[in-house]
Amino acid sequence: MANASVRYGVSLRKRYRAVQREKQAKYKCDVCGKLAVKRVSTGIWKCRYCDAVFAGGAYSFKTAAGEAANMIISRTSG
Repeated sequence: MANASVRYGVSLRKRYRAVQREKQAKYKCDVCGKLAVKRVSTGIWKCRYCDAVFAGGAYSFKTAAGEAANMIISRTSG
């Protein structure tokens, strides 16, 4: 999985590899519960089973900021 854009330094190559794994992984759908959510484009994630579309991070389905916002919303609404 060598890439010409990430060349020098083990730490850079490890970070690049971790981001690529996170980007290409499948995630659990919040609507149907299947392990079928994949990245469509930057920040756009789609469930291949129920066709639900989600906004998320550029390289990960959920971000730390998004999780914090969901916690605040759930505390104030209920």
